[in-house]
Amino acid sequence: MATKLDSETLKQYLADSPPTVVKLEIAPHFNSLTEQQKLYAHHLSRASWHGTRVIFRQLCPEAEGIYDLIIALHAGCSGDWKKLGQEAGVSEEDVNHFLDYAAQFLGNGGNYKGFGDSKFLPRLPQSALESLVSKVEKAKAVYDGLNGAIYSGVENSGLMHLGYPDEGHLSNYYLGATISKAEIEAISKVMSKAGILPENTRVNKVKDGEYELLIASGIDNPPAEDIDNEGGKTSLEIDEPDVKGMLHLKFGDYREEMAKIALEMKKAERFVANDNQKVMVEQYTKSFGTGSLKAFKKSQVAWVKDIKPMVETNIGFIESYRDPAGVRSEWEGFVAMVNQERTRAFGALVDAAPKFLPLLPWSSAYEKDTFKAPDFTSLEVLTFSCSGPPAGINIPNYDDIRQNVGFKNVSLGNILSAKAPGEAIPYIHPDEQEKYVKYRDPAFEVQVGIHELLGHGSGKLLQETSPGVYNFDHTNPPLNPVTNKPVTTYYKPGETWSSVFGATASSYEECRAEAVAMHLACDFEILKIFGLDIGTTDLQKQRSSPTVGENIDDKSEAWDVLHMAYTSMARAGIVALEFWDPRSKKWGQAHMQARFSILRAFLEGNVEGQKPFCEIITTPSDSHSASILEDLVVRIDARQILTTGRKAISAYLQKLHIYKATADVEEGIKLYNRMTDVDEWWAEKVRPLVLKKKVPRKVFVQANTVLVEEESGQQKVVLKEYDATTEGMIQSFAERDV
Repeated sequence: MATKLDSETLKQYLADSPPTVVKLEIAPHFNSLTEQQKLYAHHLSRASWHGTRVIFRQLCPEAEGIYDLIIALHAGCSGDWKKLGQEAGVSEEDVNHFLDYAAQFLGNGGNYKGFGDSKFLPRLPQSALESLVSKVEKAKAVYDGLNGAIYSGVENSGLMHLGYPDEGHLSNYYLGATISKAEIEAISKVMSKAGILPENTRVNKVKDGEYELLIASGIDNPPAEDIDNEGGKTSLEIDEPDVKGMLHLKFGDYREEMAKIALEMKKAERFVANDNQKVMVEQYTKSFGTGSLKAFKKSQVAWVKDIKPMVETNIGFIESYRDPAGVRSEWEGFVAMVNQERTRAFGALVDAAPKFLPLLPWSSAYEKDTFKAPDFTSLEVLTFSCSGPPAGINIPNYDDIRQNVGFKNVSLGNILSAKAPGEAIPYIHPDEQEKYVKYRDPAFEVQVGIHELLGHGSGKLLQETSPGVYNFDHTNPPLNPVTNKPVTTYYKPGETWSSVFGATASSYEECRAEAVAMHLACDFEILKIFGLDIGTTDLQKQRSSPTVGENIDDKSEAWDVLHMAYTSMARAGIVALEFWDPRSKKWGQAHMQARFSILRAFLEGNVEGQKPFCEIITTPSDSHSASILEDLVVRIDARQILTTGRKAISAYLQKLHIYKATADVEEGIKLYNRMTDVDEWWAEKVRPLVLKKKVPRKVFVQANTVLVEEESGQQKVVLKEYDATTEGMIQSFAERDV
């Protein structure tokens, strides 16, 4: 049933004013490239940005129209927004409110937060926006076509969040008549049996029993040999207990955009540096042209084999966070330059990985037979077309490639280091503010490095890989350390991690990787690899000491970084409540749900009768009811990190991992639901404070590359950068011509 938002609740859905706009610094790294490398980067960047409209169409019905409106207004006023406001009789404040909204829209890949999946609305009144668009004929035509969708959702709060359509939420992965979760699951089963991967698809429900599988491709009638379904069939029968009907394959979703992407890939092929890049680009071109994800997987194999390129990239339908079913993926594409100095430290971590993996709380039966050392680089981002760039990446997401070929880890240095002047840091105790500011960046770098390499890179799924063939001894199965009994569950042929754990899989895996980071960051040998001074710590005695931590120098730089890493994780668990919706009682962001659960693990690790390892100190309001919080801080007792803290996170990590490895979906989801449950205290006392103190998430102004022809006839790439302002953000998109 539709619920109208009350005026107080509506405030949390208003666009940030102002948003935190920061410039993604790249010029020195781009300028160090050769002309061939610059041309390669340019065409890959163009391919990435041509997916902009794909992201909008995957998001919601109105996003692409809002984008066109922003671009039309920019063109109509030639970037002179102040003059447009004066001509329209709109106050400077309301013009700025529109610019704030537009910059946040562009930075989030649409009008739903890329980190949180909730809709945001302009702060200026609808009448003021209508006055602005009335002065630009093209903008008015676009605005009229939106039919008020920019401000919609107030009358139906369910549509303010992405999620399953049959639960009243919005998802543009599922079009047409309202589709049920049972229908989505039935379609997934049919696709799995036919060998059709879901990442680049959407579903259109024509009517009960009749469905179209929309496949992203630059052509709408690919040759039979390029159709992933065996035999090239374009219609499949659905015969599940509760769902009967037909699924028709329909190619050409985002056809114009996918054709442009494939063309830019073809152009990039002329500037590749080696054979692996050549194969990668060829398979990208084939995949984006025909819709074949088998070709895309071949591109990912070649990409993994392309070790430490000067220009790094990965492009396609990658992450499934925004699909409520957790299987269909959002378009993204990044192009970046290698930071050689920082990469050396990550290379040392890769080399040392085999001796750190045995420190994880499970036996070798639950670990890969051979650790395939990945390429781990620190990158400076030139281009990241997505709904909000992350700080680090571990891909590809295909388990068979990860286990049989390998994977790559990348840390995105200029995203990690981007700061806005005077950023507020709530929930940190005044006594620790100075230390937190000093060590939060190295602490986050340690967290990201371990998370990506040893978090996502660790672990083995116990599988029946094909009928009667197992990747473990099923006649004498390994002992489950949680139950102390032999394992009884495993993945059956055709099953994958995401297909078994469904919508929970993404956040659960992020939580597992974060827990690995917290567990292994306690090893000072890892901290030394990151270039941190460990003082007089005796690494030889650290692990063998009867009293954990007695050989640690608690005055060292490494100790302070470890303390701030745990403090930062606990603080993130508080901030996470912004991304929990009290109406649907659901989380809107996978990483933040994970961090909340780790905070819960810290708190549950406290030992009765002794000083808390993790403590939340609250300040009741003087002017209101004592039940209302004025403030709170979270503190980690540094001296207990290596004892109480590590014990708590290790116990939680062990359960997360074993349930994942053994396909024990019942126990795994039960555990994760309990650890991410938001009870009355968190919901009614802490969350209102979090919303009050909310710090706007950064939006990044990215540079453009422009192809020019010199007098000699040679093509040259020029880098164009923009101011870190809302106007600069809009101009950067307007000049991309996407």
